[in-house]
Amino acid sequence: MMRDLTILITAAGSPSAPGLINCLKNNGERTVRVVGTDMKADATIEQMADVVRLVPPASASDYVDSLLKVCEEEKVDVLIPGISQELPQLQNRKAEFEAIGTKVSVSDGEGLLIANDKIALYEYMKANGFSIPNFRVVKDITEFEKACTEIGYPLKAICVKMKDGSGSRGIRLIDPKKSRFDIFIGEKPNSFFTTYDDMISILKEADEIPELMVMDYLPGLEYSVDLLADHGKTLYIVGRESNIINASIPQEATLAYNEEAYDISQKIVESLKLDGNVDLDFKFDENGHPQLMEINPRLAATLSVIAAGGCNLLYLRVKQLLGEELPDITVNYGVKLKRRYHELFCDKEGNPIQL
Repeated sequence: MMRDLTILITAAGSPSAPGLINCLKNNGERTVRVVGTDMKADATIEQMADVVRLVPPASASDYVDSLLKVCEEEKVDVLIPGISQELPQLQNRKAEFEAIGTKVSVSDGEGLLIANDKIALYEYMKANGFSIPNFRVVKDITEFEKACTEIGYPLKAICVKMKDGSGSRGIRLIDPKKSRFDIFIGEKPNSFFTTYDDMISILKEADEIPELMVMDYLPGLEYSVDLLADHGKTLYIVGRESNIINASIPQEATLAYNEEAYDISQKIVESLKLDGNVDLDFKFDENGHPQLMEINPRLAATLSVIAAGGCNLLYLRVKQLLGEELPDITVNYGVKLKRRYHELFCDKEGNPIQL
């Protein structure tokens, strides 16, 4: 009989938390007690996790100290980070967690920092012979205007992306064929499309422009590869098409094999010597080839559909960290995810209400 575990998952108030918590609890082997941390109090989180603890924002100087305290008090076996911002801090202080008996799911080495930085990743890929879209790094409006011309605007559409944006923040698409009126009547309010003139106006409002990437706009479907790595060696790998997306989170997704994307994923993970859960996001170019857009060296929001396809990458990471034997797995390609609203209710004291 396998021993019970206590696992901490950060950002437990995120929209993807219910699926990730289910991956831990519905593991088919043992009882898992889930401790969730978040920076905001929300009684409904307590209906998903066994324990909820408040912590400061990941940007706070005492963030890691607060996680150490929670891990010690709750006797946490494994800490699973949920956001990119906390990864470098946890990497630097991993030994302190190990000293209190907590394994931390974060890669060692410089590869984590490269993967966690969009510009550093593209520069690394370019220097090491990986195929990437045409891109420029800009720091002011003059450089932005020059980069747009060099990438091909106004003859073709371009993409503007912040260096360290997440959750769809800091991304815009500029298509010369779409006017502001076209965007107004033809795009939903959460559309990424804007106009060149509007983008210039936005940038002029900033006292200082953060580093931006101006790059080719890739018109094809979004596709992600999620894998579990052992210091660069891929142990499990599963791809999924993102059929409908809202704020970077797929609302519909389908497990699908793509040999070219798998090959790129395994080579870059090996080159960077990444360890643990890794999420690689692709878009297909006009010729149908996958182009790597970014890497999230952590668990992805949509791991639940991969677990439904027979490969529970989150729980397998727990087993890997604990040194347990990993099973052979066959992925059930074609499995689909469709997100629908599921409401949780509580009264003013925070007690759950069941309908």
